[in-house]
Amino acid sequence: MSARPASSTPLASAPTTRRITAVKTPTSRAIATLAIAGALTAGAVTLPATAVADDTASAPFLMPYYTELDLTGDHQVTADDLDVIASAFGTTSTDAGWAAVSKVDLDIDGVITVADLAAASQRIIYDDGPFELVEASVIEMQAAMNAGVTTSVEITQAYIDRIAAYDRVAQGEGQRALNSIVTVGSAPALAAAAAADAVRAESGLTSMLLGIPVALKDNYNTLDMPTTAGCGCWDGNQTTTDAFMVEGLRADGAVILAKASMDEFAVNLSSTFSAGQAAGSTLDVSSPYNTARNAGGSSGGTGASIAANFAALGFGTDTGGSIRIPSNYNQLVGVRPTVGLASRDGIVPLALSQDTGGPMARSVVDAAVALDAVVGIDDGDPVTARQSGLVPASYTSGLSSTALEGTKIGYVPAMIGSNASTVRLFNAAIADLRAQGAEVVEVATPEGWAAILAEGSGSGPEFNHDLQIYIDAYLNPAVTTRSLAQISESPNIIPNRGITASNPNNATYVSRSRVTPEAYEAWAGPEGTHTLQLARGKQIVTAMMEAEGLDALVYPTGNPYGTIGTNMRLSPNTGLPAVTVPMGQAVKGEPIPGGGANLEFLGRDFSEGALLGFAFDYEQATGHRTSPTLYPALD
Repeated sequence: MSARPASSTPLASAPTTRRITAVKTPTSRAIATLAIAGALTAGAVTLPATAVADDTASAPFLMPYYTELDLTGDHQVTADDLDVIASAFGTTSTDAGWAAVSKVDLDIDGVITVADLAAASQRIIYDDGPFELVEASVIEMQAAMNAGVTTSVEITQAYIDRIAAYDRVAQGEGQRALNSIVTVGSAPALAAAAAADAVRAESGLTSMLLGIPVALKDNYNTLDMPTTAGCGCWDGNQTTTDAFMVEGLRADGAVILAKASMDEFAVNLSSTFSAGQAAGSTLDVSSPYNTARNAGGSSGGTGASIAANFAALGFGTDTGGSIRIPSNYNQLVGVRPTVGLASRDGIVPLALSQDTGGPMARSVVDAAVALDAVVGIDDGDPVTARQSGLVPASYTSGLSSTALEGTKIGYVPAMIGSNASTVRLFNAAIADLRAQGAEVVEVATPEGWAAILAEGSGSGPEFNHDLQIYIDAYLNPAVTTRSLAQISESPNIIPNRGITASNPNNATYVSRSRVTPEAYEAWAGPEGTHTLQLARGKQIVTAMMEAEGLDALVYPTGNPYGTIGTNMRLSPNTGLPAVTVPMGQAVKGEPIPGGGANLEFLGRDFSEGALLGFAFDYEQATGHRTSPTLYPALD
C-alpha cells in the first residue's frame, strides 16, 4: 500500500528514528477444458501484442506460482494467457517467437503443446467445484468467486451466520461460549461485499483481498462500527475515520466484517472485556480448541474468531506478545511486524515504543496477503518513514517450498523451556527445518542478552501518556471518560482495575494514571532508559545475527496454553519482526493434550518477507494446524 495523506493528529510520541500442493485450489475444470478444446484446432501463430508485459502495470499481488506464467501483463494467469499459449502451439525453441513463450514450456521439451496449456491452467485462480467455507483460504475464496460458485455477499453472510450460531452459544454441556466478537457490522459489510462483487463482475480480480471478510481487534478505528478497546466505558466511541491500516484494507477491497473482543485496553495477556456488558460485568474469551481455556491475549478475540472460522482474516496488535500468544493458543499464523512497517495511527495504544499491528491467519499465504494491504508510510506515525525502500512489491513473492534451503538458523537453548510437549515439538521442528535444507545451530548469547529480555513493557510508564494522544485525536465527543483517571472511576470497566478494587492504589488504571510527565520522559523520552535499552537490544541482536551468519533465530512462542519465561520479550524489546506458525499439539500423556504450540522466527529489521518465506516452507512441509471440531460447517 502506498503512502496516503497525513492523518489529522500524528502520534507525537512515536519514535522517529508453497509445498504448492498444500494450496488446494484445483485445476479450473471448465476453463481448462474449453481452452484445450479450442487449442486443438489452433496452429502456431505470431503472438499478439498483449503478450508483452506492460512495465506500468500494477505490482504483483500473489506468490510467483500464480503469477510467473503471466503472458498478458496483468500479473496473474487467466483465460487470456491460455489463449496466448494455444495460439503458440507448435512453437519450438528454434523459432523466432520462442523467447516470448519459453516460460510456459513446463514439460521442458522445447515445444509448446497442449500439455503445457493443461499445466498452465493449474495456475489460474478459478475453481468451479464445490466451495467449503470452513478452513477456506483466501486463494480458495477468490477461486470460487472468480468461477461464480459463490460471491462475497454469500461468504460474508455465511460468516455472519456462523458468528450468530456459535460465538455466544456454548456448544454442549461443560463448554463455554467463545465470546470472540464484540460487534458485527452486518449492513455495511454486506454493502461492501456487494460492491466487491460488482468490481469483480466489471474488472475481474483486482486484489487478493477483493471481497474477503476481515475481523479487526476492537482497538482499530472503524468509521462504521464503534471502537471500544474492550471497555464498556467506551461503548459509544464511534469514530469518524478508519485507522490507517483499515484504510489500506478497504482500499484493497476487503470487507470489514466485525470487531473482535480483546482484553480491556490490551492490558493483559488474557482476554477479559467489559464492552457491551452491564456495569460491573465482564466476559472472557475462550479457545475454540478447548473452551475451558482462555484464548490468550490481548488479541484473544481475533485468535478465537479466526481459528473458529468466523472471518477469513484477522488483525491484532502486539506490545509484548498480544498477536503471538493468541496465535500460539489457537493454532494460527501471526505476524508481529518491525515497528515502523505498519502505522499505529487510529489504533488505541498501550505503549507506542513497542506497539504494532499485524495479521493473524490460518495460513502463511493468508497472512502475507493481509500484510500487503496495511504497510505504507504515514505522516500520522512518523516511525513509518523508516520503511522507505525496504518493502517488497508483495510479501507473497518470497513464499516458496525451498525458502529454507541453504539458510542458517540459530536457536538459544534457554528459550526452549522445560514443558514436555514444547520440548518434543521444538526438537521435531529443528529436524524439520534441517530436512528442508536449513543449517540449524545452537548459538551462545552475547553480552547484554539478559538485559534485553529483562526490560519491562512500556505498558506501565507509557499507557497514560499515549492513551491521551488517542483520546484527544479520535475519541467520540459524547464519550465522557476522557482520561485514564476518569476511566479508573467508571463503573463500566473490569472492576479490579479501577478505584473499586480492593487495593485501589495498586489497581492497574489507578496506578498508571498517576505516572507523571517527568516519569514518562525519563522512561520513553529521546534519552529515556527504555528508549536507549530498546536501541541497544536491536543493535546487540542484529550484531549477533551478523556475527553468526544467521538468517533467523527460532524459539517456541509458548507452551500449550501458556508462555515460556521471557520469550515474548525478544521481538518487542528489539523492535525486530517475528512470525509465529503452528508446530504441533500436545499428545495424550503430556500436559493439556491437544493444546497447540508455535514456532517463532525472528529476523532483522524489515525482514518480514524472508521470515514469511521460512514460515511458509516449514508450514507446507509439516501442516500442523488443525480445525476446531466444536465449530463445524452449518447445515
